[in-house]
Amino acid sequence: MGEREHDGARRESAKAPKPGAARRSSAAKPESRLAMVRRARRIDRELAEVYYYAHPELDFENPFQLLVATVLSAQTTDLRVNQTTPALFAHYPTPEEMAAAPPERLEELIRPTGFFRNKTKSLIGLSAALRDNFGGEVPGRLEDLTSLPGVGRKTAFVVLGNAFGHPGITVDTHFGRLVRRWKLTEQTDPEKVEAEIGEIIPKRDWTMFSHRTIFHGRRICHSRKPACGACPIAHLCPSYGEGETDEEKARKLLKYEMGGQPGQRLKPPPDYPGRPAPALGDR
Repeated sequence: MGEREHDGARRESAKAPKPGAARRSSAAKPESRLAMVRRARRIDRELAEVYYYAHPELDFENPFQLLVATVLSAQTTDLRVNQTTPALFAHYPTPEEMAAAPPERLEELIRPTGFFRNKTKSLIGLSAALRDNFGGEVPGRLEDLTSLPGVGRKTAFVVLGNAFGHPGITVDTHFGRLVRRWKLTEQTDPEKVEAEIGEIIPKRDWTMFSHRTIFHGRRICHSRKPACGACPIAHLCPSYGEGETDEEKARKLLKYEMGGQPGQRLKPPPDYPGRPAPALGDR
């Protein structure tokens, strides 16, 4: 599909709903559990049409790279991680080499991602654990991954879902915010969110539902000012109207490829309709 066709598809997919289509009357009958589940699955289906190219937004070529990149992504953007990891992996491509890295050298390489001292301890610790306990290979089980220093459930599910193909729900700040905004859960604890959404969305769809939701949160359904007027699922959203409802004003709020800007990956997948992100130092 050519660039113009992609642009047309994006415009068609992101068109605003009919005025008032998503408004919920305060006097309306409470939504039943069955209706909520059906709405959640329809959200997933419609997001799949919009974000047919949804993918992990961290550059990686193997499970170890994805594990390291995910640890580095805490408290920073995937873009900054992607701009940082090429030099990191050029110096330390394996767990054995990273485990033996001088901490001050590792700190300097990952400094752009922030919290570099704590992240350095985690990277050296998890690399040593992979070397000593798993033969230098990233394990494909949740309990093994979460035994590694600096690796929690969120990081583990990113690796399991994207490096091993095991379904998992990734509850980051975007995911948690959107599923609450969609009234699919009231939970704030990530593990409780994960459990409740896991009962609503079929297991086979967990990984992709996570990607689609996170994509939507980063591009359209922003935290402070969601672009309601440009939202393709506004008719399914009980929170419609919290953000900008004017279509033209809402379109100005769109980010990344939705807003005609570069994405977060320096090496995006072939079907990505936007532009690759610039390398560190490039304009």
